[in-house]
Formats: sequence, structure tokens, C-alpha cells
Amino acid sequence: MSELNERIREYRTRMHLSQDYVASYLGINRAAVTQIESGNRKVSADELASLSTLFNVSADTLLHGTRVNGPAVLFARNFERLTEQDQAEIINLMQFKERMREQAGK
Repeated sequence: MSELNERIREYRTRMHLSQDYVASYLGINRAAVTQIESGNRKVSADELASLSTLFNVSADTLLHGTRVNGPAVLFARNFERLTEQDQAEIINLMQFKERMREQAGK
């Protein structure tokens, strides 16, 4: 399992971003990004949040390598903006769909 520094380097290279660009985005110098990617410098909470935004992945994905699928992220981000009544309706619908799936499997 890769470490945080390796995941940061992986996402940066996958997105074809330079260390200079990431450094500028984070408000640090390029040498600090090099140190982060080599595992010689820790990442602050603010830097982790910024990297999460830059790479469009959760902080958990960067920290632990776990990936939350796109629909789950979309759902989580939008669910909170709904009224309590709408949230309750969606929860009821999910429970109904789960019961239907269980019955179909019997």
C-alpha cells in the first residue's frame, strides 16, 4: 500500500501538473513539494484540504488510498442541501429499494 507522499506524486503526475504548479497552488515553494513527495516533509491539514480540492479526491483517498465512488460523493454533497422532508423521502426510497432487492433475491 502506498503512502501519502506517493499518492500525492501519483495524482500530480496523473494530472500532468508540475511541482511548481502544485507549489504555487498551495502557497509554498517547489522544494517543499519535492520534500513532501519524497516523504521528508509532513503535509499540514490545510495543505491536505487544498490537495484534495486540486486533485478532486477526498482527503480520505489521499490519506488512506480508499476511493469513494463518484455517485456517492455527488449524493453526499447534495443531500445536505435538501430540506428535511426531501431527505426523509430519499431515505425512505433507499430503504424501499433495498427491501425490493432483498425480496427479489429470495
